[in-house]
Amino acid sequence: MPAPNPDALDFLLSRRSRPAKTLRAPAPTREDLAPLLTAAARSPDHGKLEPWRFIVIEAGAMARLADLAQARAEALHKSAEDTAKARSQFDMGHLAVAVIEVQRPSEKIPAIEQTYSAGAVCLALLNAALAAGWGGNWLTGWVAHDREFCTTGLGLAENERVAGFIHIATEGSIPPERPRPDLDAITEWVAE
Repeated sequence: MPAPNPDALDFLLSRRSRPAKTLRAPAPTREDLAPLLTAAARSPDHGKLEPWRFIVIEAGAMARLADLAQARAEALHKSAEDTAKARSQFDMGHLAVAVIEVQRPSEKIPAIEQTYSAGAVCLALLNAALAAGWGGNWLTGWVAHDREFCTTGLGLAENERVAGFIHIATEGSIPPERPRPDLDAITEWVAE
């Protein structure tokens, strides 16, 4: 039997994202962020394609992205609520890592597996941030899927899309526990 790591398991059993709106300065420095990105890059990657990359959005870029979210919302005739929500993740942001899914041509690795790998990177980065003592939250929203926002704001290529914006900064408050799935309702055992 492999050697257990009870501290790691305890962390995973109790991990809890911190709402982005409760995150405060300071955010991680580039030096602080390096091991978190390194941990995220160890995610499962069938075929070693590295079907993802990182764009670190520092505080200075947040206002530009908030303005672009506003402009795109107006162009798309989004509701005031959708506009405010899209803008606020950048207005209130201190640092975010955009995890970018990069679809790589492969006869062996299906596109969906590359998408799953990018999602795994998002969760690994979020968990690394939380394990390191930072507050973190994985956000998307309509701006993450708006081609014009992604092209103009982040310089994404045609084969790229946002898997998630992982906001990382100092925890402002501890959120209450929320209901978790009923394992009996979602688990099926197959013995034969």
